Amino acid sequence: MTETVRTHLRVRASELVGRGWLNTGGKTLDLESLRGKIVLLDFWTFCCINCLHVLDELRPLEQQYADVLVTVGVHSPKFEHEADPVALAAAVERYEIRHPVLDDPELDTWKAYTARAWPTLVVIDPEGYIVAHLSGEGHADGLAVLIPELIAEHEAKGTLHRGDGPYVAPEPTSGTLRFPGKALYLPAGRGASGTDADAGTWLVTDTGHHRLVELATDFETVLGTFGSGEKGYADGPADSARLNEPQGLVLLPEDVAAKAGYDIVIADTVNHRLRGLSLADRSLRTLAGNGVQRLLETGPARVDEEGAAFGTALESDPLTVSLSSPWDVVWSARLNAVVVAMAGVHQIFSFDPITGAVAIIAGNGLEGLLDGPASEAWFAQPSGLAEDADGNIWVADSETSALRKLVIDADGSIAVESAVGKGLFDFGFRDGSAADARLQHPLGVTVLPDGSIAIADTYNGAVRRYDPATGTVSTLARGLSEPSDVIVDHTRVAGAEPLLVVVEANKHQLVYVPIPKEAQQVDEGAAQTQRPKSPVAPGLLELSVRFTAPTGQKLDDRWGDPTQLKISSTPPELLLSGGGTSVGLLRTLELSADVPEGVLHITARAAACDGPEDADGEIPDHAACHLYQQDWGIPVLLDADGDTELVLDLRGMD
Repeated sequence: MTETVRTHLRVRASELVGRGWLNTGGKTLDLESLRGKIVLLDFWTFCCINCLHVLDELRPLEQQYADVLVTVGVHSPKFEHEADPVALAAAVERYEIRHPVLDDPELDTWKAYTARAWPTLVVIDPEGYIVAHLSGEGHADGLAVLIPELIAEHEAKGTLHRGDGPYVAPEPTSGTLRFPGKALYLPAGRGASGTDADAGTWLVTDTGHHRLVELATDFETVLGTFGSGEKGYADGPADSARLNEPQGLVLLPEDVAAKAGYDIVIADTVNHRLRGLSLADRSLRTLAGNGVQRLLETGPARVDEEGAAFGTALESDPLTVSLSSPWDVVWSARLNAVVVAMAGVHQIFSFDPITGAVAIIAGNGLEGLLDGPASEAWFAQPSGLAEDADGNIWVADSETSALRKLVIDADGSIAVESAVGKGLFDFGFRDGSAADARLQHPLGVTVLPDGSIAIADTYNGAVRRYDPATGTVSTLARGLSEPSDVIVDHTRVAGAEPLLVVVEANKHQLVYVPIPKEAQQVDEGAAQTQRPKSPVAPGLLELSVRFTAPTGQKLDDRWGDPTQLKISSTPPELLLSGGGTSVGLLRTLELSADVPEGVLHITARAAACDGPEDADGEIPDHAACHLYQQDWGIPVLLDADGDTELVLDLRGMD
C-alpha cells in the first residue's frame, strides 16, 4: 500500500547514524554538512524489486536538480546477507547508484525516521526539517512538483546553496562481464556468433554492461556481443541496440523460431519489456511491453487490475501491454509458450511467440506465499524458472526464500505448490527435510539429470538441491559470491563428470560445480555407445593440433605466438603433467597408469589476419583479424598398447 504524508509541522530531521558510508570517498556525512541542500532519504534494501524501481524513478530528478538535491540511500537490510558490507558495496556498484549510501545494518536511522516498509522516502528541506514522508513507489511526479516549490521557497529565504553534492564515484571492480545475471546454452549450429563448435557456446546476460555476451566453453573467450553496452532502449542491429539490465534468456525451439522470425527471448528487466534476438541478422526487436511499468496494488482472484480475465491476452497488441521487471523466461512445451517470471508484480505470465499474446497464468499479484489454484496463489518476486520432464515449471520465489512449482495439467489448468519455504520473513541456511529446510533469496533453478532441482541459493552463496523423491534439501556447493543462475552443462561428453554451470554474479564470472553421483541419471549402455574411447598408453603422449590459415590470411604473430592450448582432464589425476594454458599447438602430456579411463579436455586457439601483406611481409595495421577456436572432450582408455600420439585438426572458418 502506498502512503504519502506532507507534514506542515516543523519537525527537525534526525541525525544519520550507521556503520559507514559508501560513494563519499571515505567521508562521513551528517545533516549539518548537507545544510542548504534539499535532502531526499531513500530507505531501501537491495533484494527489494520495488526499491530498485525507485532507484530508476529518482535518476531523472537527481540529474535535473543535481546542484540543489542530494539523495542519500539509507540501506536498511531485510536479509542477513544484505547486512554484509561487501555485498552492499557490490549492490551499490551493480545498480549504478550515483549518490551517497548510508550503511544502516542495525536499522538505527530506519527506526529514527519511523520507516515501516521498503521503499520509504523522506524529504528534508535546506534548513533541516522534514517536509514529506512517502512509502511505496511511484512518487516521482509528486517529487517533481515538490522540489521546485522548495527551491523557490528557500532561494527567496537565502537558505538554498547551489553547487556540487558529496557523491564520489567508487573504483569499478568488474572485467569482461559485470554482474552477469543468467546464462543460456546454445547448441552447436545455433551459436549467436555463427560458430559451429562441437561443444556449443554460452550466451550470458552481461547485466551490468547492459548487453549479451557469447562465450566459448572456457568462459573466457568472447565470441560475440549483442547490445551497444550503453544503458537504454533501442531496437536494431546488435552493435547499436540498447538494453537495460537484461536478465533471463530462452532459446525457442527451432520450428517456433522459424515461424516467429527470431531465436531468443530476453527478459529486458529495467525496460519492462521482452526483446527478441535474431541470430540470422544479429538484430534485436521488441516483442512485448510498452516500457511503462505495470503497477498492481491488489489482484482479485480471477481478474487483474485492468479487468482482463485470468489466462486470456491482456491486450490485442503486445506492444501496448505494461510489464513489470520480467526477470526470467523459460519455454513450456505443455503450454507451447514462453513462461515469464514477472518479478515486479509477483506473478507468472505467458508469451506466445507466434501470436504475441501476453497473459497472466499464475499469481493474483498479492505478495507472499500461498498455494492453490493459479489464479489465487501468491508469489513474492519470482526470479528463476525451469521446466521438468513432466512439463511442470519450477520457480525460485526469491522474497519468500522458496522453491515453488506450477503443476500444469494436460488441459492447461495450473495449480501452485511449494516445495521449500514458509513465507516472506522465513529464511536461513538449513539442510534436511523440506519442511524444515531454509533458503535465502534464491534467484535461479534448473532440473538435474535425475529429476531433482538445483537452486542458486543466492544470499547463502550456495547451490542447493531439492530431491522430490525423498523430500529433502542438501548442499552441493558453498562459498560462491551471489550465484544468480544454475544450468546443467550440456557440453560434457560421454564419460565426463557431469557439471553445473553457475553464474557467480558478484565475481563477474561463470564457474563449474560438480553434480553428485546421487543426482546423476545413470545409463551406462547409452554412455558407452555414444562416444568410443581412444586407447592411449600411460606415460608420455605427444599432442599436436594442426592449423592452416585460410587462403588470404596469415597467422598474426605481431605480439608473439598467436596460438594457444588449454588442457585439463577428468578426473584431474589422469593428467600428471602437461596441463594448463600456454602458447603453441604442440604439447607433451604425461598420463597416469593408475587411472583406467577418463576424458582429456582440449581447447585450441589461433589468431589470423586478412592479407595482403605489406612490402615487408607484415600484416597491415588495418587488417581484419579472426580468432579460431575448437573445444574437444576426448574419452580415453589407458592401455599399454595404446597410442603415444594424438593429432587433432583445427580448421579455420571463413
